[in-house]
Amino acid sequence: MPYRIDSTYCWHRDWVGENERIVLMYYINGIPFTFDELEDVLENDAWLPAVKMIADNETKYSTEDLYNHHAYLMEEECHPLVFDLELENPEKLPVD
Repeated sequence: MPYRIDSTYCWHRDWVGENERIVLMYYINGIPFTFDELEDVLENDAWLPAVKMIADNETKYSTEDLYNHHAYLMEEECHPLVFDLELENPEKLPVD
């Protein structure tokens, strides 16, 4: 059964918990595995209100949350950036 890659905008909180920012989060079968900085994704600020509305309605993640998800995906050999997996939509993987 192939895995599915999805992405959406959401809030990310750093280790200390002081800084929150919106990122483009990537998921494999609903588990977050990496993100792109917002500055790298948005080309103009006209999209910012719509992106903020999307992020406000999504799950917020801390760096610790992402570390735990990363550890799980590595243990199960299901991290799409590390392991060769059968993907339903490989074109949705981050470019870098």
